[in-house]
Amino acid sequence: MNLQQQLTAFRTLVTKEIRRFARIWVQTVVPPVITTGLYFIIFGQLIGSQLSAIDGYSYMDYIVPGIILMAIINNAYANVVSSFYMSKFSHFIEEMLVSPMPNYLILAGYVVGGVARGLTVGLVVAIIATFFTDINIYSYPVLFSVVILTAILFSLGGFINAIYANSFDDISIIPTFVLIPLTYLGGIFYSIDMLPSFWQSVSLGNPILYMINAMRYGMLGVSDIHLGTAFAIIILFVVVLFSFCLYLLNTGKGIRS
Repeated sequence: MNLQQQLTAFRTLVTKEIRRFARIWVQTVVPPVITTGLYFIIFGQLIGSQLSAIDGYSYMDYIVPGIILMAIINNAYANVVSSFYMSKFSHFIEEMLVSPMPNYLILAGYVVGGVARGLTVGLVVAIIATFFTDINIYSYPVLFSVVILTAILFSLGGFINAIYANSFDDISIIPTFVLIPLTYLGGIFYSIDMLPSFWQSVSLGNPILYMINAMRYGMLGVSDIHLGTAFAIIILFVVVLFSFCLYLLNTGKGIRS
């Protein structure tokens, strides 16, 4: 395939992925917006009003960055894992694999679809947040960078889950037993400085902690983690997962077997 044909194939796949979640927006966009709205009401207003400020910010302001990023994480992951698994289930993926379309473009197409859904839901959640607090951006470059990188990372994670899934039940195991616990323990609702030293050390092994704190720095200018360390961890995970996804596609593991 020449460059023009590759771009056309990539654009077609991305368009399909975006139209897929946009067509069923009642299922893909509305539920996470309702859920995060409840977080703002319960944790931000009802509980947060009884808590003291953290790092000079009200509890509501402190948790907003994490809640927005949590919505991005969950939806970027969910979009790719469900879409790619359905491609396997319906044998649509086989048609792409035998086509001249390079594997890295197939992977990129699904990832961009996941990023698009994650950013769409994240933007809507941010708009909802303005009804509960004022949103101020400390650093737009940091904010946009961490949002994009995190959405890419969890889109890749969803891709790996979909490749290894052998049934519809398998695509819910990782989100339920891995993703949700790591997200809730990633410092969304608290600062790790509030934890005993042992649990602070344990928390440093949670990669989502670095993403949440980078996001919080982008919005509020405060972070429990050095910003350079946070971005190094995120980029490392993106590179490793992208390479692994491409390896799985090139070898056909979970697809051709």
